[in-house]
Amino acid sequence: EAEAEAETEAEAEASAAAEIDVVEAEAEAVEPGEPTEMTMADWLEQQEAADAAPKIRRGDILEGVVAHSMPTEILIDVGAKAEGIVSGRELEQMDRETLETLKPGTPVTVYVLRPEGPGGAPVLSLSRAQEEQDWREAEAYFESQAVYESKVNGYNKGGLIVRFGRVRGFVPASQISAERRRRTAGSTPNERWGPMVGDDIMIKVVEVDRARNRLILSERAAMTEWRKRKKEELLQDLNVGEVREGRVISIADFGVFVDLGGADGLVHLTELTWRHIVHPKEIVRIGQKVRVKVISVDRERRRIGLSMKQLEEDPWDTFAHTFEINQLVQGKITKLTKFGAFSHIIGTDGVEGLIHISELSDARVGHPREVVQVGDVLTLRIIKFDAEERRLGLSLKQVTAPRFADFDWQFEPPAETDLLKDDDEDEGEDESAGAEDFEALETVEEFEADAAEDPVTEDAEGA
Repeated sequence: EAEAEAETEAEAEASAAAEIDVVEAEAEAVEPGEPTEMTMADWLEQQEAADAAPKIRRGDILEGVVAHSMPTEILIDVGAKAEGIVSGRELEQMDRETLETLKPGTPVTVYVLRPEGPGGAPVLSLSRAQEEQDWREAEAYFESQAVYESKVNGYNKGGLIVRFGRVRGFVPASQISAERRRRTAGSTPNERWGPMVGDDIMIKVVEVDRARNRLILSERAAMTEWRKRKKEELLQDLNVGEVREGRVISIADFGVFVDLGGADGLVHLTELTWRHIVHPKEIVRIGQKVRVKVISVDRERRRIGLSMKQLEEDPWDTFAHTFEINQLVQGKITKLTKFGAFSHIIGTDGVEGLIHISELSDARVGHPREVVQVGDVLTLRIIKFDAEERRLGLSLKQVTAPRFADFDWQFEPPAETDLLKDDDEDEGEDESAGAEDFEALETVEEFEADAAEDPVTEDAEGA
């Protein structure tokens, strides 16, 4: 029995020695770089690394790098225990150009939908990250009240839809600028707001409610500040003599305000046209695009004077080449004053002359209304003409003077039928309009001196 036990022990020792030899041989046979069985030290080191990885929570916005890109999913390294996953459903909603940019190594911003999904990997979203950033930017704009530039993306019955990045904001009708509302026409939302889709728009954030997905914007609030800034820039850039294109934004009795792209200038009634008009509405309308010439820039008082008529052919130059002193013309009485009557020369575009009270009749005249009335069409004689000063003197009493008989033979008598066509439109005008302005003037020289004063400065002050 003792011998049997000794043999058994010897066999056990030999077997153990053989196993040690096999393990050592296998260890020697492992090539460098091949994975080996994890030891306790390795496991502890791995656990420490996992514990050191940043903890992520739902709603976090993280910076990461595309680790692997496949048609069905994208893996993104955000420094967590495992690479995050962007699902195929989100990829299907992306356009081709965006997908092509998501290559391995591309830095991206992601939103954490779930800290741990299937297999412990975080579930991430690229589009939600952009939307979340836009919400945060909207909150920053709300705090700072800065002006944001965007485009009209759509509309509903209550107002305009404007994109704030990827967030849809709403501009109620009451918060749309007066200038834009003046351009609306029609009774349906499509008629009122449809033509504005795609337009540039300046807005301020007036309400942010992420829980209700509510972003309220105001164009009215933005335009006040934006126009102030643009006017400062424009006042520095504008020079007298420049020709600009603008849009009529307001019409008053004394003239028209034209938007030059952030700042508005005044086209006084006297600078609208060479023709005689009573009110600016006769030739312009709200929203109309017009070409204007800059005639004054007052940077201290922040005023811009404009002219439309200086871009038209000067009818006084045409008149100077067409008529001469002593010639007979057809005129229509436009205004009466104590010292005479004003008459528009029919067939011209804005040339007006004065029939002094002494040239109305050979008899003594107490007031022009004793001889002529507003609207009368008369044959008159040119007795004075100064194209540079734009002064035209006319006479009614000298029309039949014998001393002009030989001169009149040189010209064909003016025909009234064709010449009256241009004045038919004036029949509905207020014939007494402007007459009160001339009652206090005693002489032609006083009238001319009054007309020479700067209308832009005075009337802009009143405006």
